[in-house]
Amino acid sequence: MQYVINGHSFLAFCAFAGVGLLILLLAITLVALVTPHREITLIRQGNKAAGIGMAGALVGIALPLNAVISNSVSLLDAAIWGGIAAVMQLLAFGISRVIITRRGPDQIDAGNEAAGWFSAGVAIAVGLVNSAAMVP
Repeated sequence: MQYVINGHSFLAFCAFAGVGLLILLLAITLVALVTPHREITLIRQGNKAAGIGMAGALVGIALPLNAVISNSVSLLDAAIWGGIAAVMQLLAFGISRVIITRRGPDQIDAGNEAAGWFSAGVAIAVGLVNSAAMVP
C-alpha cells in the first residue's frame, strides 16, 4: 500500500489539527478559569497537585478529541463533537472538585497530591468513556 501526501491531504491535516488544538486550548482555558485557584501560577510555583490535575485535564480532553477527529465526516462534525467532549470534561471537573473540596476548598492550593491525582484520574476516566462513546 502506498500513501501519497498531497496538498489536499496536508490542508485537511492542518484543518483538523487546528480545530483539535483550538478546542483543547479553549477547554483547558475554561478549566483554568473555573477553578477556585490559579492553576498556572501554582504550577509555576512548583505545586505538584496543580500540575498533576492540569495534566490529567489535558489528557482527558485530548482522548475524545482523538476519537472525534479520527472518525468525523467533516470539519464541522469534528468541531461539534469536540465541543461536546469539552463540555463533558468540564462537568467531570466540576464533580471532582465537589468531592475534593469536602476536605476544604484549598486542597490543590495546599499541594495535596492525592487531590491532584484524583482530579487527574477522573478527567482521564471520563475522557476514555467519552472517547469510546464518540466512535461510530
